[in-house]
Amino acid sequence: MTKFLLSVFLISVTFLTAQNLKSPSEFLWYELGTQFTRHHEVVDYYEYLAEMDMARVKLIEYGQTNERRPLLLAFVSTAENIQNLDTIREEHLKSTKGESDANKSIVWLSYNVHGNESVSTEASMKTIYDLLTSKSSYLENTVVIIDPCVNPDGRDRYINWYNQNKNTPFQIDPNSKEHHEGWLSGRSNHYMFDLNRDWAWLTQVESQQRLKVYNKWLPHVHVDFHEQGVNDPYYFAPAAEPYHEVITNFQRDFQKTIGKNHAKYFDANGWFYFTKERFDLFYPSYGDTYPTYNGGIGMTYEQGGSGRAGLGVIIGNGDTLTLSDRIAHHHTTGLSTIEVASKNVDKLNMEFKKFYRTKNFRYKSYVLNGNADNIKALEELLGKHEIVFGRATNGTVKGYHYQSGTTSSLKTDEKTLVVSTNQPKGTMVKVLFEPNAKLSDSLTYDITAWSLPYAYGLDAMATSTIVNTAQTAITANNYKLNPSYAFVTDWDSMTDAKFLSDLLKNDIQVRTSYSPFALEGKNYQRGSLIITKSDNEEHKDFLNTLSTISKKHSKDLSSVSSGFVDSGKDFGSSYVQMIKKPKVAILSGGPTSTLRFGEVWHFFEKQLQYPLTVIDEKYANRIDMDEYDVLILPGGSYSSYFDEDKLKNLKEWVQNGGKLIAMGGAIDGIDGENGFGIEKKENKKETSETSLMPYENAQRERMKNAITGAIFKVKIDNTHPLAYGYDSQYFTLKLGNEAFKYLDNGNVAYLESNSKPIAGFAGSEAQKNIQKSLVFGAEGFGRGQVIYMVDNPLFRGFWENGKLFFANALFMVN
Repeated sequence: MTKFLLSVFLISVTFLTAQNLKSPSEFLWYELGTQFTRHHEVVDYYEYLAEMDMARVKLIEYGQTNERRPLLLAFVSTAENIQNLDTIREEHLKSTKGESDANKSIVWLSYNVHGNESVSTEASMKTIYDLLTSKSSYLENTVVIIDPCVNPDGRDRYINWYNQNKNTPFQIDPNSKEHHEGWLSGRSNHYMFDLNRDWAWLTQVESQQRLKVYNKWLPHVHVDFHEQGVNDPYYFAPAAEPYHEVITNFQRDFQKTIGKNHAKYFDANGWFYFTKERFDLFYPSYGDTYPTYNGGIGMTYEQGGSGRAGLGVIIGNGDTLTLSDRIAHHHTTGLSTIEVASKNVDKLNMEFKKFYRTKNFRYKSYVLNGNADNIKALEELLGKHEIVFGRATNGTVKGYHYQSGTTSSLKTDEKTLVVSTNQPKGTMVKVLFEPNAKLSDSLTYDITAWSLPYAYGLDAMATSTIVNTAQTAITANNYKLNPSYAFVTDWDSMTDAKFLSDLLKNDIQVRTSYSPFALEGKNYQRGSLIITKSDNEEHKDFLNTLSTISKKHSKDLSSVSSGFVDSGKDFGSSYVQMIKKPKVAILSGGPTSTLRFGEVWHFFEKQLQYPLTVIDEKYANRIDMDEYDVLILPGGSYSSYFDEDKLKNLKEWVQNGGKLIAMGGAIDGIDGENGFGIEKKENKKETSETSLMPYENAQRERMKNAITGAIFKVKIDNTHPLAYGYDSQYFTLKLGNEAFKYLDNGNVAYLESNSKPIAGFAGSEAQKNIQKSLVFGAEGFGRGQVIYMVDNPLFRGFWENGKLFFANALFMVN
């Protein structure tokens, strides 16, 4: 068959298929918008389209969620384009090397990253149907990639809850229960993580699996469909300031082009909308910024509704907002986006190619020394982003030194990690590694600092020249262990914490030293792990089990023939204590934040891999807490939770030997005279005459008291068990202005006088209030311990250097 005849045949088949395709309403047996569609039904419809129109729809399963729901991508285009899909992709990616003759636009539409923003997936079905029928002309020069549901676990959680609690027919009164979702909302994924904050950090399986495919396509346009408050009109591009400085003029201008096209349709329908407000392009881990920093036009679209809206609800102006209304709006912007892309193919390809030209960034290389496990963890993250890195050679480099904030020198060797901006992902490297991102406006939607050298606790240098790298050979470790008096290893990373967790779960007895010591030619720091043969005599397979666990975690163990140390404390000293295998519980529900709870839950199950008992606040008073050694209170709002009886019971439990870990807002519930004694620092207000200002300036004035995710250098008392494995300083990510006074003793991490942010925004009044304040601390209470974590070391799972503090709180503090 000739190429011409093949084209005629494909066109004929396409026309006949389109005529026979069922709409979502016809397929589902109910009018779209009158019910919520469960995830398996959505999957059924996409599979139906792929089967009925296999020439124009290619459906792949790119992964599964924690709850085993499939994650799908639908590739939609003309039959000819689908037939040549790999060729189109390969030609497009040549643009990152400046070699492409690509003539197609690539548009990626992501729906329902927040599960209870449920209209998105419904709109996706209407959008793909119209692309295959009435709007098929858009596909001639465009490949559309549709992810119908980024967060199936959260979406089904919301829909199942709604169907169980709604009236029949649905009730539009906003006071009805169906408009008041409970604590465990559908917004987040299984582990209660916000997937729209995880694009850069990749802590969640959904993000990890999605990015593998995303990096194979790097679309010209990416849209993240959301919902906001029920009374808000629709939001679409262009975004608000601040824009990160790496965003190009074209990326800014094309957002306006798309926005104006949307406005044309919204104006014709009399629909309200707003632009250039609230949703900025700065924090790198969003579904709009991450694609933008990879050369695309990344955008957030926000429909009013979310979990409050249900199938219909009365809004503030007296109108009724229905699910059908919400579908219409997202459907319109989705098709409008594809329309604009199809009309600007040449421009999109030309500018995408320009984006990947080598840029003259101020810093050309980022050079990092430090803990080998932390460097390895950072390399794993970079590998997932397909960011190229290497190891240095012996020498010295000069540049901006992160730890001192000055220009100085740094020695390098084969263990030194080097990440250069001279690579296709160079813009992403700058955004993730730069010491302090330039902020054009203090009014931001999220945190303003995230620099990876601080997050991973590495000694870093940013250089204005490219630092050469060399291949380094990796030496295999020998994990066959011979009988010995004891085995000793270091304690300074999350790898060590995972290793200890595995040992304890396998009933291997482990000791730790509260004092530095030297033995058989090696120096060991506080917290070093000591595994003696005599402690484990009753373990039937001690050496084989220890060898297996060591190999699993790539841990080198030093075999020692005696517990008689050269300096420090002998192994029989009271300074060398057995590490208890703690039974740990965490409070959930009510006063806790779902996000803060989820961070701890995920830390235990997916990182530390240590058992955790979840106790809901509804029945917590019926639990015998004497069964547990540790109780974690994750961040939240506890001001009204701890009544006199609850606080009394909690204090008695600690006095009897319990260990309490209070994080963030939980400290508010246990402070003061009736609590555990920790005192809040109150922001002193000026007593001078009232300052008058225009109403429109009030929001900016309030920013003086705000800290929007800024990095501060703090002092560390690394002789305390809570800080084992740390140096004398630590960089903390401070998320708010709340501050607590120093403890009488046990101030482990703290801000000194004149502390200023190393990176990110902190208002002038907020800075005053946090001077000489606690970050992490521990104090004895009876026979127990209270550990305070004012800042969150587990925030979004990406602040790698904070996680050892949490492990220390579990295992080292007694």
